[in-house]
Amino acid sequence: MAEKAQPQAAGKAHQPDSTGTAPQPRLVLATRNQGKLSELRELLRGQVAGIDVDTQVVDAATAGAPDVVESEVTFAGNARLKAQAVAEATGLAAIADDSGLAVDVLGGAPGILSARWSGKHGDDAANLQLLLAQLGDIGPEHRAASFVCAAALAVPGAGDRPASAVVEEGRLSGTLLTEPRGSGGFGYDPILQPDGEERSCAELSAEEKNAISHRGQAFRALLPSIVKALAGGQQYDNGEGTTQPS
Repeated sequence: MAEKAQPQAAGKAHQPDSTGTAPQPRLVLATRNQGKLSELRELLRGQVAGIDVDTQVVDAATAGAPDVVESEVTFAGNARLKAQAVAEATGLAAIADDSGLAVDVLGGAPGILSARWSGKHGDDAANLQLLLAQLGDIGPEHRAASFVCAAALAVPGAGDRPASAVVEEGRLSGTLLTEPRGSGGFGYDPILQPDGEERSCAELSAEEKNAISHRGQAFRALLPSIVKALAGGQQYDNGEGTTQPS
């Protein structure tokens, strides 16, 4: 579900440079989540000459981007939909992501419904408890699951050509615990134990989690395309792949 619009906040994105003119945004992240914005800025820092990530990489509210209903049925579809809509609305290169938990024994559910699995969007405790109840009789050998994230970069189209996008995916695989452990993270973090770990995602430090997270993987995979788009422009197709730089 699309995030609710919030009042535009004053911050670095509005501060003028030494000439007295505020730098123009170059890239918008289709979110109101400041944590995601900070992650993207750090990923891009120093990667593109002449780009000030603290002022020219902005969130949806700063860019005046619209809320976009996630009406597709896959993570990749929703990420592409949001990125293209924001690129077309703002005229800027845009990034969007969609993520959730995929449980093997449930055929990949909750999947794109992860945030509203219990019926109410964003009720992490209710979502987690419902999933645990559904898996109550399932043994550890059948509790495999993964956090999945699709991240899309869209560049504005020209003339009648719509915005085009490229999508990358990240996956953090593990096993679902029978009860929550840890106080960090959010969502289903307290019940997913990553492969090779003895702790849940909610017991990892932020640095440890970011190093292996599905979102981090997806954004890092997208980084070369972001750098090319910001450095010199790049046109993508509207399917799964990319075309040559324009």
